[in-house]
Amino acid sequence: MFNKDRWREILEVLTSNVWRTIFTAFGVCWGIFILIVLLAAGKGLENGIKQDFGDTATNTMFMWTRATTKAYEGLPQGRGFNFKISDVQAIRDNVPNLRFISPRNQLGGFGGNNNVVKGIRTGAFNVYGDYPEIINQDPMAVTSGRFINYNDIDEKRKVAVIGLGVKNDLYEKDEEVLGSYIKIQGVNFMVIGTYKKNNSGGGEEGQKEIFVPFTSFSQAFNQGENVGWMAITANDGSSISQLKDKIIDEMKKRHKVHPDDNRAIGYFDLYEQYNRVESLFGALKAVAYIVGIMVLLSGIIGVSNIMLIVVKERTKEIGIRRALGEQPWSIKKQILMESIFLTIISGMVGIIFGSLVIYGINSLLDSVGPVDMFMSPSVSVGVVTGALIILMVSGLLAGFIPAQSAIRVRPIEALRTE
Repeated sequence: MFNKDRWREILEVLTSNVWRTIFTAFGVCWGIFILIVLLAAGKGLENGIKQDFGDTATNTMFMWTRATTKAYEGLPQGRGFNFKISDVQAIRDNVPNLRFISPRNQLGGFGGNNNVVKGIRTGAFNVYGDYPEIINQDPMAVTSGRFINYNDIDEKRKVAVIGLGVKNDLYEKDEEVLGSYIKIQGVNFMVIGTYKKNNSGGGEEGQKEIFVPFTSFSQAFNQGENVGWMAITANDGSSISQLKDKIIDEMKKRHKVHPDDNRAIGYFDLYEQYNRVESLFGALKAVAYIVGIMVLLSGIIGVSNIMLIVVKERTKEIGIRRALGEQPWSIKKQILMESIFLTIISGMVGIIFGSLVIYGINSLLDSVGPVDMFMSPSVSVGVVTGALIILMVSGLLAGFIPAQSAIRVRPIEALRTE
């Protein structure tokens, strides 16, 4: 390994026909380059889509009511019903391993069509009646003041936390927000805090929401004990997907819904959707590995073929070395080292070019701003280390057949070769 003469001989062999060496190395270089770029692109797509989830508690489901589709216990088909605040405690008592249960009410529907007034300015925003736990399920950074708490709930305080988008639409640039009042559907609420979201809803619309205490919302907008929908999060180590059937069955019992009526209670399983995304990117990563390794394999085959040609050209030289007493293993090691050296150098060039391309893409993204569903393409150190291991193994495989061919040549026959 540390024999200077051996390394000098390797360099002489590889530089004796420079263009052949370059074209041979290109196959390996291109294979590693494709592998690195494909994995980085997959990671960039994964980062972009997962950014949509942000810090949202993914082990969460959302549940709401719809009209029944089956008659049951004397109650007609097509009956409408509402969740009640007492359902929250019933779920806690009967379904284990739940971390948060947040009953919610909403004004305006998604997209917002309710009227919010501040002075002479008006705006249409989503307004939510919530409990303090919602900030753990739909994380947001409180940029000033505070979020709603249980004192607000117990005392039915008419207070509100507004997004930065609401602030920008309703307030002057330097106007004091905290302690001011906004009018929601004709009811005054004092602003106690502002927030900013970082997830998908972290776009402009995600900042245009208003949160008020659930109890004051119910009182101000005549909701009584009704609950519009619930956000339910399971404990770490438990899957909300496995618990949702128990939750839904409990609600069916309490509201006299037919056990086989699968449309009366609607739900969205965020954990299930997140797992689908994880599975998708696992499949994309596998495809990237397969494509990259197949391209790399074609390069390795090229290296092996060229090494066979090199051995053929050096048949007389090998015969002389054998006649002078050099051991077969020494000759075999020489061929293997040449193959490994060519493969590793080619692969390192591919890694360097792949890294430069990734760096260029990241620099471009930094200059033009975030791109939907794609951000921060990268490959881990583990991937690069794995690529180097693949190169070493590939170099051994590429050199093995030529090395075996070299030591099979009988010295007397090699000496006769012209």
